[in-house]
Amino acid sequence: MLTIRTAQLDILPGNIRANWALIEKEISLAKEEGADLLVLPEMCLTGYLIGDLWDQNAFLREAERYNDRLREAAQGLAIAWGNVAIDWTKTNDDGRPRKYNAAFLAKDGAFLSPEGLHRPYAVKALLPNYRCFDDRRYFTSLLALAREEGSTPEEALAPFVISLHGEVIRLSLLLCEDSWDENYSFSPMDVLAAKGTDLFLNLSASPFTLSKNEKRHRMLSAKLSRLHVPMLYVNRRGLENNGKTCYTFDGMTAAYGKDGRLLAEAAPFEEARSTFHFERSTNALLPASPMPPWQGDLLLFAMRYGVRKFLSAIGVSKVVIGVSGGIDSAVNAALYRSVLPADHLLLVNTPTRYNSEMTKRLAKDLAMRLSSPYLTIPIGKFIDETAKALEGLPISCGREIHLTDFMKENMQARDRSSRILSALSAAFGGIFTCNANKTETTVGYGTLYGDLAGAFAATADLWKYQIYHLGRLLNDWYESPVIPEGIFTVKPSAELSEKQDVTKGMGDPLIYEYHDYLLKSFVEPWQRLCPEDLLTWYAEGSLEAHIGCHARVQDLFPTAKAFTEDLERWWALFSGFSVAKRIQTPPILAMSRRPYGYDLRESQVTPYYTDAYLALKKKLGV
Repeated sequence: MLTIRTAQLDILPGNIRANWALIEKEISLAKEEGADLLVLPEMCLTGYLIGDLWDQNAFLREAERYNDRLREAAQGLAIAWGNVAIDWTKTNDDGRPRKYNAAFLAKDGAFLSPEGLHRPYAVKALLPNYRCFDDRRYFTSLLALAREEGSTPEEALAPFVISLHGEVIRLSLLLCEDSWDENYSFSPMDVLAAKGTDLFLNLSASPFTLSKNEKRHRMLSAKLSRLHVPMLYVNRRGLENNGKTCYTFDGMTAAYGKDGRLLAEAAPFEEARSTFHFERSTNALLPASPMPPWQGDLLLFAMRYGVRKFLSAIGVSKVVIGVSGGIDSAVNAALYRSVLPADHLLLVNTPTRYNSEMTKRLAKDLAMRLSSPYLTIPIGKFIDETAKALEGLPISCGREIHLTDFMKENMQARDRSSRILSALSAAFGGIFTCNANKTETTVGYGTLYGDLAGAFAATADLWKYQIYHLGRLLNDWYESPVIPEGIFTVKPSAELSEKQDVTKGMGDPLIYEYHDYLLKSFVEPWQRLCPEDLLTWYAEGSLEAHIGCHARVQDLFPTAKAFTEDLERWWALFSGFSVAKRIQTPPILAMSRRPYGYDLRESQVTPYYTDAYLALKKKLGV
C-alpha cells in the first residue's frame, strides 16, 4: 500500500526563497511520517499571479536553481510538484525565453520523465485565457509544443511510471485547467486514462470563487466515474493579486474514488497536511483518517482569510473605518475586527446636519459592541467653510464658481475620506478602508476621492443582499451580535441631503431587491447580457426568472416606458463614467465569478444600444 502525503501550501507570490522554506519543512515532515510520495501544488515555488515578473530572466534562473534543490531533496521520498520549466534554446511567441507551466516528479535525487518522452516534466496542455488568467501571455502549451515538434498532443502526453513501495505505479500529473476541459477540443484526462493511468494527481493553483467548489466536485465526479480512475486534487492557499483584484486560494485538497465519489476533503483556508493510502491492486484511494467533505457557507471564511492575508501582505496591523450607522460600514467594521485586536481598529463617525440621531446612535452602539476606540468628528463646519471660500470665485469672462447642492454632497464624501480618514489613518499608523459594495460600484453610486477612496475594498465584490447576509454571518460568528439590529432594518442611505432622511423612509435611489439582480445580469453571466436581452425577457414576461429576482417588475414599473427609463439610466451609468470610477477605486477582494478590476476587463466607451433593442422598444410603444 502506497502512502501519499499532500500539503496545501500558503504560497507567497514572487518569493521563491520563502516558498522553498515551506516546502523544505513539508519534505521533512513527510519523511518523518514514512510517506512514499509527497504531492505539492501548481507553481509552488514562484506563485501564479505574478504578472510580468515572468519576464525577468534572473527570476527564471532562480526558479530553476530551487527546482534543482527540490529534486535533490527527493531522497527516500518521491515528490511531485508544479513549477515553471524553461527551455533556453527556444522562445515564446513574444521573443522571450520559452516557458512552460510544468509538473515535475523526482525520486532518488533525479527527475523522472513521462513514459516515452525526453522532457523531465509534464507540460500543462490547457492554458486558461479568461477571467484573471493570462497563461498564454507567458507560457507555451503542450498543444503548441506538439505541433512544433511535428507530433500530436496525444503522443506528447503520457503518465509517469514510478516504482514505489515495491509496486510500479502509473501516475498522471495534471495541472489545474487540464481537468477543466469541458470547453476544449482536447481532453488530457481522456488521453491519460487510455494510456493506463492508475492515479491522477491534479496540482492546482485555483483561486476561490463562491460555489466553484461544488462545480468542481460535479465535474470531476462525472469524468472520473466515466474513466474509472481515482484522483488526488491538491490546491494551494494564500492571497495573490493582479494589481487590481485580490484572489484567495482555499486549499480544500480532495480525494475522489475511481467511481467518481468524493471521498475526502481538507478544511478550507487551513494549514492542512493530509495523508492518503493507495492500493495499486484495486486502485483504491482512501484518507488515512476521516476527512468528511466540507459542508457550509464559505463566504465568511473567505472574507476573513482574504482581509487577514491582505493586511499581512502590506505589513499593516491597524485600520481606520468610517462608520455611518449603515450596513456597509458596519459589516466592514465587524469583518476587520474579526481579524484584528480591538485597539487596532479605530472607528470614526463624521456627521453633518443631514445625519440622523438614529444612525449616529447606531454607529456608536456598533463601536461599543466591538470594544474599539470611537471618534465623532462633525464635518459640517469644514464643508461650509470650503463652500464659502469657493462660492463666487471669478474665473473668466465674467463667470463665477457656483456650487450646486449635488456638488456639496460630494464635498461631504471627499472631506470624510480624503481629509479626515486619510489623516487619521496616518496618525493611527495604518490604513483606512473603502466600504463599497458591488451594487453601488456597478453604477458609480459613490464619490471619487470620497467614499470610493481607501487602501482596500474588501466588500466591493458583494452585492447589497450579500452584504446583509455577511452581516448575519458575522453576528453568528461573534459570541453575541456586534451589528445592532437597527442597522439591518434602517433604510440604506448616504444621508447627504434632506432628500435622504432615513427617519422619513428616504434613502438611496436603488431598489436593491430588484437592482441587485438587474445589475448582476450586466456583469456576472458567462454569456454577458445587455439591454436587448433584458428588454426581450421583459416583453415575454420572464425577466424575473432569468435574472433570479423575487421582486415583481410590474409592481415596480407599471409601464414599458417606466421600465426602459430605469434600465437605460443604470445601463448608461454602468457602461459610462462608472468605468472611470472603477478604474480608480482601490484593490478589491474577489468572491464572485466576475469581480471588477482585472477580471472583468473594461474599456472606457460610450453606452450602446443594439438595433434590435431600439426596434423592440419602439414595438412596445416607448
